Amino acid sequence: MIGLIEHTAPAPSAPDSAVIALTPRVFAPGGWLHDTLHLQHRPQQAAIGHAIAQAIHTDTPLLCEAGTGVGKSLAYLIPGLIHAIDTARQFVVATHTIPLQEQIQNNDLVKCRQLFDTVPVLQRYAKFKTALLVGKSNYLCATRLAKAITQHTEIFESTQQTDLRRIQEWALTTQTGLREELSGQISPEVWEWVNADSSACNSRNCSPKTCPYQRARARIADANIIIVNHALLLSLIAAGATPKKDTRGILYANDFVVLDEAHCLPAVATDHFGECVTAYAIEKQLKMLWNPKRGRGFLSIYNKTRDADLVTRALVETEFFFNEIRQRYLEKTSILRQRQPDWIEPRINEPLHILGERLADLAKIETEQARREELNDFRRRLGSLNSALNDAITLGNVPHYVYWVERTGARGQNVSVNSAPLDVADALRAHLFERKTSAILTSATLSDGTDMARFKKQTGAAAITDLIEKSPFDYRRNMEIYIAADAPAPDQRAGGARDTDWLASVATHCIGAVPGGTLLLCTSHGDVRKLHEHLTRAFDGQRRVLAQLAGTNRSQLVRDFRADGAAVLIGTDSFWTGVDVPGPALSQVIMTRLPFENPSHPIVEARTEWIEQEGKNPFAEMSVPAALIKFRQGLGRLIRKMDDRGRLVILDSRVLTKPYGRHFVAALPHSRFVRFRRENLAETVPQYR
Repeated sequence: MIGLIEHTAPAPSAPDSAVIALTPRVFAPGGWLHDTLHLQHRPQQAAIGHAIAQAIHTDTPLLCEAGTGVGKSLAYLIPGLIHAIDTARQFVVATHTIPLQEQIQNNDLVKCRQLFDTVPVLQRYAKFKTALLVGKSNYLCATRLAKAITQHTEIFESTQQTDLRRIQEWALTTQTGLREELSGQISPEVWEWVNADSSACNSRNCSPKTCPYQRARARIADANIIIVNHALLLSLIAAGATPKKDTRGILYANDFVVLDEAHCLPAVATDHFGECVTAYAIEKQLKMLWNPKRGRGFLSIYNKTRDADLVTRALVETEFFFNEIRQRYLEKTSILRQRQPDWIEPRINEPLHILGERLADLAKIETEQARREELNDFRRRLGSLNSALNDAITLGNVPHYVYWVERTGARGQNVSVNSAPLDVADALRAHLFERKTSAILTSATLSDGTDMARFKKQTGAAAITDLIEKSPFDYRRNMEIYIAADAPAPDQRAGGARDTDWLASVATHCIGAVPGGTLLLCTSHGDVRKLHEHLTRAFDGQRRVLAQLAGTNRSQLVRDFRADGAAVLIGTDSFWTGVDVPGPALSQVIMTRLPFENPSHPIVEARTEWIEQEGKNPFAEMSVPAALIKFRQGLGRLIRKMDDRGRLVILDSRVLTKPYGRHFVAALPHSRFVRFRRENLAETVPQYR
């Protein structure tokens, strides 16, 4: 119950060649795109547009790397919309980041509509309908809201009843019913009882006239183009909420799909084809059934004493189980791989199983349909969590899986039990490339700078046609590149203050030498914290220093950085990709280290062992290619439009000293770089003009 999937009968595909005939006229020199929107002709964009038109017309997959500035969004949106309307098939676009999703909705699709409106031949496409697909739990459900209101004395405290009344008032005016539209803080417990992530929210109980979620389903069923993020797409695929095996389509019957930012796909698939179970996830379900501290819950109307005892026992065992994991395995480390089966006693299993049986019995005798559906939902959710825990404890019987326990959160209090596949290629091949429809994977970095061999292997796309189009930007003229020749090696830098001082002093000089904004890319949260402290002191209010610290919001950090115009933004991991700040507000990118994955993470460690068993070199096969893609993503943050200028600074000497460094040098946009040392910073890294 995580998405808006509704299986419909496949629409007949019209014998149509309009997309093949019209696409060249859109992207040609002096063509419709140039004449109507006054956009510069880009041969690379035209080549990609033609290839995508051919792929969707013939229902064949395609891998497409489009360098920064090619204009790949319009290259797939225009032919995709033409084909969707001509064939009455739904066009699904999946992105990894919210900024790209917003760009497509608020910018690129607006341009498409302007183009279609202006050109007489294209006017039949101008009324295309768009829908955003988000998870069910983001929507309000009218039926569940009404039920919560009538049962508030049993379930909610007085403060929660106030929240419930606020939601009731908001429900009268909301157009979307999306949680993000509701201003102010709302108790998570209350939202759990009124959102649409329940079997009780269905077409039998709810009407599109009154239920926001059912209205959203109707919009999606009627949409020509549907926008979704990778996480939800792969969650739905993993949950089996997709067309039947013999039906053409990936997310909906008879659809075709573009996955933008597809370089992230293997990592997202690894996350969503695995499992993560936390104490919080189990306790949340249990306390909705019965909260011992509050003396109320969903089971209050049944055998209160018996049911309260069952839930209370399950809560006690859950707390004991996760505390035991913390004490036995996570006192001295925050993450630990489990290699031997039966690494802990599954004492949580029995109380969850007994409670599940009780919920099943109650569902059989419950006469009210909505309550019966809620009982079955609780049983399924708890059963799924219990099953995932059992698999992790026994290490399952699935080949090439890795299992680990982890402690996260600001104080390390959140303990999770995790599993993930080492290889997602077969699953992605089956769910994307063998669905008798077009799946187009595109990004600025699908290759390692040379070819897509590694990406193809990761995604099961070995037999898929690929296309690489370079960026049209003049990097040699517009990007300065500086590489530190004396940077401490990473293992040296991990310790003493002298190494932190080196990093901070060089970064301070480089930031001060550029009047615009600087994006400082790190590979650890420790470096983020240290640099934030040093730079805040160094600039003493003269420059705003923003950082990816605990509790900060990534999107808000980027907005603040863009608005300031001369700020410093320090981030790790996700900041290497998806940050789009054109102009002087981002005039410099500083990379503190080459972005190699943490070799001690259980997934990386297990994949390393797997590659070694095959007689291959894990560093060459896995580590360097993965770092190259992230490196190319990071340097792609700097030049975002034709007239952008900026400076790239690499504070990792391994680019110059290690044999594999030549691959990173080859991945640079041009080879005219300057070596520098801390002792001659002022001369070799001068003021930027």
